[in-house]
Amino acid sequence: MGLKDWFKSRSAEIAEEDKERKMRLERDIIMALRQVYDPEIPVNVYDLGLIYEVKVDDDHNVYIQMTLTAPNCPMADYVVDQVKTAVEDVPGVVSVMIDLVFEPVWDRSRMSEEALVELGLDD
Repeated sequence: MGLKDWFKSRSAEIAEEDKERKMRLERDIIMALRQVYDPEIPVNVYDLGLIYEVKVDDDHNVYIQMTLTAPNCPMADYVVDQVKTAVEDVPGVVSVMIDLVFEPVWDRSRMSEEALVELGLDD
């Protein structure tokens, strides 16, 4: 194997390792989000369907798009702060940006099966 082939092979290995590291980080972020509970509903924000999107860039900066069950939620700042803190505490996360949105509007169809069962809403 020539030097050029070795570099190409090593670059592919590094890219695969980075991809696996990023996937583990995303999994750990979701686990952290499952530790944050809506103070008015005994279900975590992830299974409640309040997290619309989680993106991790190559530098491990995290972007989260989320909503609340109602736009006028009195606990909005608390919930957003709890999400940010939980994700910032995940080893490997560099920074966290939260984008609080109200479109699309949250409804119970966004809830996980576990959340529906927990709340007795499974039909």
